[in-house]
Amino acid sequence: MVILQARSKRKVTGGRYIDAHKKKTAQLGRFPASTKLDTESHKIIVRTRGNNVKEKLLKGNVVNLYDPSSKTFSKATIKTVSGNAANRHFIRRNIITKGAVIETEKGKARVTSRPGQVGVIDAVLITQK
Repeated sequence: MVILQARSKRKVTGGRYIDAHKKKTAQLGRFPASTKLDTESHKIIVRTRGNNVKEKLLKGNVVNLYDPSSKTFSKATIKTVSGNAANRHFIRRNIITKGAVIETEKGKARVTSRPGQVGVIDAVLITQK
């Protein structure tokens, strides 16, 4: 199945656009990574346009945590996903996206990176334990 990031051939009213054209490789998309919380990390490397590379994090439980009060970075393990503005169903499925609120061993944190695009989970500490 092809994911296409092009305009539909049909209008909202059901009519057809006159300049509807066939699918182009520049308009292709991919399925989302849906980074899940798991004890073992799993990454895949995907080639993108211009021979560039993306690392997609599919599973992980370690976060690079920034503490704004002490201005230090540390690694922490993620316990659970406690909030996600992208989709409320991501919380019970433990899917991590940018902006998700996660519960770590050091307190609650908000994810600042895009794990499905970058391959790493970065977060800022909100409340400490």
